[in-house]
Amino acid sequence: MSEGEDLQYSKELAETLGFRHTLRSISIDEAIAAIPAVIRILASFDPALPNDITAYFGLKTLSERGISSFMTGDGADELFGGYDFMKEIDDLSSYIRRISPHMSFSSNVLADSLGMDVRQPFLERDVIEFALQIQDEFRIREEHGTIHGKWILRKAFEDLLPARFIWQGKRPLEYGSGMTKLREIISSMVSDEEFQNNPYAVQFFNKEHFYYYKVFREVVGSIPKPKEGEKACPACGAGMPANAFHCHVCGFVLEWRL
Repeated sequence: MSEGEDLQYSKELAETLGFRHTLRSISIDEAIAAIPAVIRILASFDPALPNDITAYFGLKTLSERGISSFMTGDGADELFGGYDFMKEIDDLSSYIRRISPHMSFSSNVLADSLGMDVRQPFLERDVIEFALQIQDEFRIREEHGTIHGKWILRKAFEDLLPARFIWQGKRPLEYGSGMTKLREIISSMVSDEEFQNNPYAVQFFNKEHFYYYKVFREVVGSIPKPKEGEKACPACGAGMPANAFHCHVCGFVLEWRL
């Protein structure tokens, strides 16, 4: 795959902190070959799959080197306003309070599949309770002429790391790793005719999403129907918790309303 922006940042940060830096390069063929395994593990054809594939190879590399425990920053963006779309939400605190009890991350499922233990400090109860008390003006705020999410977290580390790392922009894992090129390649593997004449009762976002679903059918099977107390996803019919607004099977996101 192509080199992502995170490569240079990670090299410089490792040097700054005195850590050993290890690079795992993934070929296009390796990434495509891993798709069925990742879809089977996650039981999902969410279009965010390139992010999950990146995490899968990272954890697999750790496991192959005998490392059984690792730490992630899961929850930081959700709790402290790190995503760009959060800048458009008027009452961000209410949104975060709503999603906080239902946060789930693929790193947990991937770790279980590899027999690894994941530590997620931002998901500790004390951290979540602290985050829910923060006013929105301290989550998203201007600094150095730019509007930044996770402002309070960045500020907390300002005396510990160089500004280049603290105030860098937010980018998805697939972009930072260079895995985003996979999207174009996967889309080219589905013809216009196949996409237009698909026989499935699923709302697809694009050809890439359609491809992931075909793999899902092969390695997982049918979409799970709603259980008692659940609602059906409008896009794929999968069961969703009654108060959820993100389908973990197909990736559909319901419109946010108070």
